[in-house]
Amino acid sequence: MKKKRVLFVCVNNSARSQMAEAFFNHLASEDYEAMSAGLEPGELNPLAVEVMKEVGIDISQNKTKSVFELYRRGELFAYVIAVCDAQAAEKCPNFPGLLTQTIFWNIEDPASFIGTYEEKLNKMRQIRDLLKTKVESFLQSLRA
Repeated sequence: MKKKRVLFVCVNNSARSQMAEAFFNHLASEDYEAMSAGLEPGELNPLAVEVMKEVGIDISQNKTKSVFELYRRGELFAYVIAVCDAQAAEKCPNFPGLLTQTIFWNIEDPASFIGTYEEKLNKMRQIRDLLKTKVESFLQSLRA
């Protein structure tokens, strides 16, 4: 049986989409798989790596990917989940496929965090926990 694929998209593919992909692949059954990509791929956010290690998931070797490259290659996804604000999500290409559903989760951009290292780390933990909750809810809806 072919796996149903989910794509998590954010601006740089450096934190939010990487964490969502990792949680999804960690929690989903073998019937599903997730990828992540960015509108403007950047560098993996070290705070995201650190907070994911705290929950036992290592994303330190992940590479950032371009959503447009996946689109050009004709990749197919059952779900495209934008984990960025609506304005950024509007730039995402419409992936082919009659059954592709696009979902928007407006999650704060870690690139906008200000404060001390510890304050930024705490905000990243909040983003991580929110993403885990959203992924768990999404997985429950798939099983229903």
